[in-house]
Amino acid sequence: MRNPDNAFHVAIPCGDLDEAVKFYNEKLGFKLARRYPDRVTFDFFGDQLVCHLNPSKLSKDKNPYPRHLGITFYDKEEFDSFIRLLTERQIELLDPVTEFGWENQTDEPMDYSESQIGTRFKDMAEEHLTIFLSDPFNNILEFKYYFDPRMMH
Repeated sequence: MRNPDNAFHVAIPCGDLDEAVKFYNEKLGFKLARRYPDRVTFDFFGDQLVCHLNPSKLSKDKNPYPRHLGITFYDKEEFDSFIRLLTERQIELLDPVTEFGWENQTDEPMDYSESQIGTRFKDMAEEHLTIFLSDPFNNILEFKYYFDPRMMH
């Protein structure tokens, strides 16, 4: 069992520390915890996200599998609030059908002209809402909400 005082740590490459701060702090609202010449650290929903300056390790592939990170929200209101923040700050979301080639992997048509929120595994215990976005360095982030909280883990 996780001690709530512990923080999960994830490190990703970035090409520009100022751009990382602009995206994660100013656009997404994550608290800037520390900054050094070679990295910046953010409070990522209570966990630690470190962007290491390493332009040679950036990927051009937008497909999130097998590499992406994100949050699964327990509370639908928190998920909805985060979606509103992304909308207000005009954060561009990725379209899994066109970006990832998921024509046959979503369970219902997604209207990307309005919400860009996809539903996966419709009418199953694993049914969930999901969105994807990319940071300026092509690190893919997924944010989702399961209707059945038992499916979070």
